[in-house]
Amino acid sequence: MNLTPADPTLLTPPARRRGSDRHASNPTPSEPAPAPGVASVTALVAKLSEYLSASDMKKVKEAYRFSDEMHLGQMRKSGEPYISHPIAVAEICADWKLDVQAIMAALLHDVMEDQDVRKDELIERFGAPVASLVDGLSKLDKLEFQSQIEMQAENFRKMLLAMARDVRVILIKLADRLHNMRTLNFMSSEKKRRIARETMDVYVPIAHRLGLNTLYRELQDLAFAHLYPVRYRTLGKAVKSARGNRREVVTKILESVKNTLDAAGIPAQVYGREKTLFGIYRKMRSKHLSFSQVLDVYGFRIVVDSFANCYVALGTLHSLFKPMPGKFKDYIAIPKLNGYQSLHTTLIGPYGTPVEFQIRTQEMHRVAESGVAAHWLYKNEQGNVGDLQQRTHAWLQSLLDIQKQTGDSAEFLEHVKVDLFPDSVYVFTPKSTIIALPRGATALDFAYTIHTAIGDCAIASKINHEHAPLRTELRNGDIVEIVTSPTSRPSPTWLAFVRTGKARSAIRHHLRTINLPESIALGQELLAQALSALNLNPSIPDALADRLLNESSAKSLDELYADIGVGKRMAALVARHIFGLSEHDLSAVAEGGSDGRPLAQRLEPVVINGTEGIAVQLAPCCLPIPGDKMIGHLRRDQGLTVHASDCDIAKRQRSKEPEQWTDVKWSTDLHRRFDCRIKVLVQNVKGVLARVAAEIGEADANIIFVGMDEDRDQKMTQLRFTVQVEDRVHLARLMRNVRQIPSVARIVRERA
Repeated sequence: MNLTPADPTLLTPPARRRGSDRHASNPTPSEPAPAPGVASVTALVAKLSEYLSASDMKKVKEAYRFSDEMHLGQMRKSGEPYISHPIAVAEICADWKLDVQAIMAALLHDVMEDQDVRKDELIERFGAPVASLVDGLSKLDKLEFQSQIEMQAENFRKMLLAMARDVRVILIKLADRLHNMRTLNFMSSEKKRRIARETMDVYVPIAHRLGLNTLYRELQDLAFAHLYPVRYRTLGKAVKSARGNRREVVTKILESVKNTLDAAGIPAQVYGREKTLFGIYRKMRSKHLSFSQVLDVYGFRIVVDSFANCYVALGTLHSLFKPMPGKFKDYIAIPKLNGYQSLHTTLIGPYGTPVEFQIRTQEMHRVAESGVAAHWLYKNEQGNVGDLQQRTHAWLQSLLDIQKQTGDSAEFLEHVKVDLFPDSVYVFTPKSTIIALPRGATALDFAYTIHTAIGDCAIASKINHEHAPLRTELRNGDIVEIVTSPTSRPSPTWLAFVRTGKARSAIRHHLRTINLPESIALGQELLAQALSALNLNPSIPDALADRLLNESSAKSLDELYADIGVGKRMAALVARHIFGLSEHDLSAVAEGGSDGRPLAQRLEPVVINGTEGIAVQLAPCCLPIPGDKMIGHLRRDQGLTVHASDCDIAKRQRSKEPEQWTDVKWSTDLHRRFDCRIKVLVQNVKGVLARVAAEIGEADANIIFVGMDEDRDQKMTQLRFTVQVEDRVHLARLMRNVRQIPSVARIVRERA
């Protein structure tokens, strides 16, 4: 029987429930009337009836009744019956027109986690596909983990791997997270901030990566509202006030564009759109602007009827308003990594206001708003989203590759979060295949993206047919070719400059598995030396070893030694941790092992020489060099990240987590050079770049990167160099030489 919104068999609770002696003769009360905004079965059935068959609706009914039975008596923090949450999640999935198995899984997604329903019971009642979806969505709260961080990382790992096998897992999970964020007001302030931060760090990037832009924007704004409520309310009031002031401008632009397109014979829908509060806030932060300085709060979208008319409409717009130089992007010819396609252009509108336009077809608009969900949402229409599905499948497959090479859940999540970073560069293979990589990716990242074996054997690269080192950052449009050698092997130093999760996990996997006995022996020797320097016994007692392993992800001392041997951990830092554990022992206190001062004040600064491998990373935001005062950021299982003491990013992070920072100093015995960024403002005259490069060479410094302003019509141009120097004295000599060039107006050291 086909279920309609008025079907009483779906709206009436089941006659008998688990743990209850109620029978049909003594029925439970019917579903209470939902409060405003609360999901109801009636609305869900109305949406599902639009596209599901009668037999599918019967399966949904069975899943609803079972979920209602399992959650009987369970309430949400808001006071609503808990069943309202699975219904709301299923309703969001119905908006995407997900199939019957996904809708059933949405209704059942909490029964394993909250009610101890076994997977085999779900298989028996609803089939293996539905049970697998629910299992992928269920958390691991019932297992024992060494820390909350490890438990969270393992939950994400399980969810992402289930998603790699079936993308519906993450679609249901995102719907679940969206409803939880919409109803977060009933949680404590601390829990609201924790969930909002988790949403911003993981779920927002996943939504963006899958092209779910509508969901992505709403999750961003909801997380922003709970992370910074005062800023959110203040900015919201400012935007509301600005609407009235800018209404005349928006109306004038809309009318002008519509009339111009009509006159050109281009069928189009034109409408204005307001940027999200978080989008405005992010621009204010990144560009150090006040709200009044953010002129492009409004943008305009033009949806045309054909691919060719996208470019015709662009030309028409450019004849109406003057385009801003360097503000045009063609995401139709080269789509974004998540399949997004549009033409972007910024024009100078009336009253000199910059106005952003997006031009796309109806099919592109569907994919832009619904991303990978467009596969279900528009599967009965002619739109072709095959390329998007292939891109998504390739990324999901890369998750499985990373899992095979990764030792623990925290490391797996670290790699995945790197790949979720939204900015991308697009480069070409020698055969003109487009490869998308995260912003800042290097030639070595490109090699590992092509194939792990190519990355492992890489020795150099050719970028635009010119030889370049593997650490060279790639730029849009580069043609990249990798030079390999069968005798080449990954080096720990590679981890200092690779950007993608796949490259990082492959290098670590190789270092972890090759020459394991030698790595263990080397790590044991290095730790013994570090312990002796702190006047501790190099032989670690069993009780202390157990405590040490419990507070790290290492499963044995051999694994800990191997991590030190391959450079994943730093011997001096492990020794300091052992010192911190031993000082709490009664024997240590009785012998005067502690003088009452914090541990960081009683120990000498960690000495580094810059060749420690992956255990020590020089922060890319400030790139400290010898002579700089430094501080180090200790992150669990990620070694030591060294910042310059005056680094703004380090100051902000240190104020939030002061206990994770330690003093660091340079070794007096340094035998290498260090990267440093400089900016040079020059007059745009013939030969100036050659003059500057020659002076850098005269100062005995090596140039590894050169960049410049894209607009070469101006009188002044800013050149950007990454150079390798010995220390601050060497850098000062280099800058003094360059400053003497007549065409140079200013030279400064660049920091983020």
